[in-house]
Amino acid sequence: MIYPKVYVVILNYNSWKDTIECLESVLRSDYQNYQVVVVDNNSTNNSIEYLKAWAEGKLDVWVNPAITLRGLTFPPLPKPIPYVFYFKEEAEKGGNLELENRLVNSIPPEITSKYPIVFIQSRHNLGFAGGNNIAIKYVLSKGDFDSIILLNNDTVVRKNSISELMNIKKKYGDKAIYSGRIFYYHDPQKIWYDGGHFNEWIGRTKHLNMGKYLHEIKNEPKVEEVIFITFCFVLIPKFILQKVGLLDESYFMYVEDLDYSYRVWKSGYKLYHVKSSEIWHKVGASSGEEEISEFSAYWMMRNRVKFIISKLALSKKLISLLLLTASRPIKFVQYYIRGNKFIISAQIKGFIDGIGKN
Repeated sequence: MIYPKVYVVILNYNSWKDTIECLESVLRSDYQNYQVVVVDNNSTNNSIEYLKAWAEGKLDVWVNPAITLRGLTFPPLPKPIPYVFYFKEEAEKGGNLELENRLVNSIPPEITSKYPIVFIQSRHNLGFAGGNNIAIKYVLSKGDFDSIILLNNDTVVRKNSISELMNIKKKYGDKAIYSGRIFYYHDPQKIWYDGGHFNEWIGRTKHLNMGKYLHEIKNEPKVEEVIFITFCFVLIPKFILQKVGLLDESYFMYVEDLDYSYRVWKSGYKLYHVKSSEIWHKVGASSGEEEISEFSAYWMMRNRVKFIISKLALSKKLISLLLLTASRPIKFVQYYIRGNKFIISAQIKGFIDGIGKN
């Protein structure tokens, strides 16, 4: 059986412990042909050195035995694990293939990847899109792949998560992007994402089955066509990258996944949700869940407005902005009562900047 090569791209920013836990799960994958690329987005806490130390066998991350998912990452994989390190500029030119090939024979047999880990230092915090684009450019420069998977660093995966996506991709083809079912890490039977919907008239996305428990889901198809995929976990074939392009770096954080999903959809390609491919997400670990931080409140509002203005048809644009504006007074009162006044100013600034970026 032929196993086309897949790159698994993981973006780290100041959260090396989460990244190590994620890597410990990914490197147990039962898929026969994958390589892991970790981009450090210029962390301020020396993350890249901790990641190297982990690969060299000099440290491990302790996972509480009470965590239900501990079996996905424990016991720790044998070390050392061969790796190469590049700065952004070298990586985007394809790295050093000769060096990577030399390291293939020194990979411990318990590590299911055939290739060394690739660590890339961005030198600057380029946001979600910019950081992932470094890895995508590296992969495109090498050209030796079928698909890439973008995976949040604050996740853990089953050993068959990649193979389940690739099995469905083999059946449905290259002219689509794919994602899987995502559960809450700290409530492992509770669903966070189970396919996504986007309403152009209100300019909002919706995670299907969000908040439901697995036992509540009955008689649903294994694969569903959707119109929004969260880039917490997404498989993008080479064909789509060549036709649709890179992620839009002007978003910095949030909505870049909606933008890409929308571009795929409007280009006449498909988006498929694969429910047999399961991962667990520490929701909000990177920036604060929903709108509980000033950072997330600003960027969610800024980028939502930017997307509405730049992508939607005039009638849908006007209605979406009208509904968004009309809903703010009640929302602002709620934030004020809860003592979250900082969200009000952050959203107002985000709204103004979102208009100004178009």
